Amino acid sequence: MAQNPGANDLFPEANSTAPQQPAPAVGAEGNALVGSAMPEPLPAGPQPRDYAIAGVSFIVLVVAFFFAKNAYSNHLARRRVPYGPASAAGWWLFTCLTSLGLASILAILSPEKFLTALVMAPLCLIGVISLVLMLMSSKRS
Repeated sequence: MAQNPGANDLFPEANSTAPQQPAPAVGAEGNALVGSAMPEPLPAGPQPRDYAIAGVSFIVLVVAFFFAKNAYSNHLARRRVPYGPASAAGWWLFTCLTSLGLASILAILSPEKFLTALVMAPLCLIGVISLVLMLMSSKRS
């Protein structure tokens, strides 16, 4: 009986009757990992949990910066700086710290998204301008 060259001759693995088992995964040490599946890749970008943690961190920083503002205003008032400029200097300090704190949190949260000139330049510019205004306000008249 002559055999016709068919699919079984071209693909010898189709001739085998035993079901084929996938090759076991091999770990870094060369040991076979029995029954292990490849882990799912991490999703790209921050998750909602990361945004929630960043928001809570920012609120904690704002509260701490508010206490620093009050302490700085009281310090200036003890140095005989009039109350109006001392209070203004405290608010400028608060603005500086808040803008730089927000820039830091955004840079940590997602550098590829927020660490751009379009986002960081205005935040840092607000911080620098408010720092200059704070120093100008805190001078004794």
